[in-house]
Amino acid sequence: MHSSLRLGALAVSLALCALSVQAQQAPAVAAAAVRTERNISLELANQIAAATVAACTANGYAVAATVVDRAGVVRAVQRADTAGAHTVAASERKAWTSASAKAPTLAMMENAQKNPGAANLGNIPGFLLLGGGVPVKAGNEVIGAVGVGGAPGGHLDEQCANAGIEKVKGQLG
Repeated sequence: MHSSLRLGALAVSLALCALSVQAQQAPAVAAAAVRTERNISLELANQIAAATVAACTANGYAVAATVVDRAGVVRAVQRADTAGAHTVAASERKAWTSASAKAPTLAMMENAQKNPGAANLGNIPGFLLLGGGVPVKAGNEVIGAVGVGGAPGGHLDEQCANAGIEKVKGQLG
């Protein structure tokens, strides 16, 4: 009788140990299913938008600048007083395209012009393959993008976007 009680107690102890191990492993498995991503803050987005418009204004260009987060959702928009109404939509689409592809839109445009396999990129709804969209990176991670519309050429829009990002470089890590 004592031996069957001991065996029963041993079985219960082993079962409790197995449950304890499973309980300890469950959080590790759940943690692997959850990702941590960095994203652009509203404050940083506003700083980039303001610095971008200021850089273009200093060069005589009236532009709009839109900053989106890593998912392409608008975080900040600024438009110079004399920028055309179309510049807001163009800047938003450039920012979204850049964030989505994690690449500068000028490089994407040039690639689509040279590479027949990439020519259909312009057919993706919302994509705008004109220069002026630049990813914002914290280290190697894209945390957002800035798009600029209104300078007399996409390469100039891109210069302004890069100048805006450069102003906050120290905050990007």
